[in-house]
Amino acid sequence: MSRIYLDWNATTPLRPEAKAAMVAAMEVVGNPSSVHAEGRAAKAMMERARGKIAAAMGAEGADLVFTSGATEAAALACAGRSLVCAEIEHEAVSAWCDRALTVDRMGRVTVPDPARSTLQLANSETGVVQDLPQGLAVSDLTQGFGKLPFSFNWLGCEMGLIAAHKLGGPKGVGALVLRRGLDVASQLKGGGQEMGRRAGTENLIGIAGFAAAAEAAARDLADGVWGRVAEIRNILDSALSALGFEIISVGNDAQRLPNTLNLIAPGWKGETQVMAMDLAGFAVSAGSACSSGKVRASRVLKAMGFDDEAAGQAIRISLGPDVTEEQVLRFAEAWARDYKRIRSRVA
Repeated sequence: MSRIYLDWNATTPLRPEAKAAMVAAMEVVGNPSSVHAEGRAAKAMMERARGKIAAAMGAEGADLVFTSGATEAAALACAGRSLVCAEIEHEAVSAWCDRALTVDRMGRVTVPDPARSTLQLANSETGVVQDLPQGLAVSDLTQGFGKLPFSFNWLGCEMGLIAAHKLGGPKGVGALVLRRGLDVASQLKGGGQEMGRRAGTENLIGIAGFAAAAEAAARDLADGVWGRVAEIRNILDSALSALGFEIISVGNDAQRLPNTLNLIAPGWKGETQVMAMDLAGFAVSAGSACSSGKVRASRVLKAMGFDDEAAGQAIRISLGPDVTEEQVLRFAEAWARDYKRIRSRVA
């Protein structure tokens, strides 16, 4: 029986449009910084890609600085600044900030001083979507881009972080989006690429794949694809809730990403659930991909008020457009079978 991938918030399968664009970019010889014909062709391809990504996220007129991913974009945006954030932020962001903002039980964050704050658009573990305040300094948009309808130009934040592999593009490429007129100090020393904000020859192949994925993601969003994903997520949620166990569906009273379900199963450790489901042919996670390999309770859930025990009993199930109703019901059956076995041992 083929495996079923239910960890789309960690990374997404490469879209065929992105793969085709990357193969085409491999034929482009020039360095985008070179002034000869080959260099100008590479530069033109890169700038077309920049424009496509900006259009896909409603950031026309803003500056996009290509990076190696959202983690580097976070460093570029936050280094040398005095910013505050909540404990629920991805560690790529919270490592640069004072974790002083408060989180309620539904995962929503209060931001008293937006100009000195960073706040994610959506949480990768719980899927909870934030109401971003106007004038926000920085926002991690990686999980929302391609899944939620938004325009960067209307969000009201000064800078945004995005990554290609969260919406069907390649790993290893992302961008910092800045309102026109803002500047950041390059964290890499070398050439003057990316308007002097990020030294180093641009990853043209990855950038081309990023642009193609962003365009395809925007089409999916306009076509209602993620609304159908939400329906399947809700079918899974209902199927698990109907099992009669005292499970907790985290954040289900708040607005969530259409594909995300965070589940706490009392008496069953999250990492053990992940291993059991892996053996059964399903890929899920116990938290964000950057921290799920560490055996510890979710700091996101702890920030929301769950104790260490409950926070250590959670898994994240995240779907994509390729996931079917039949597949999630198969997952629910396999999960329930193993949980019943765990519960019988406890009893």
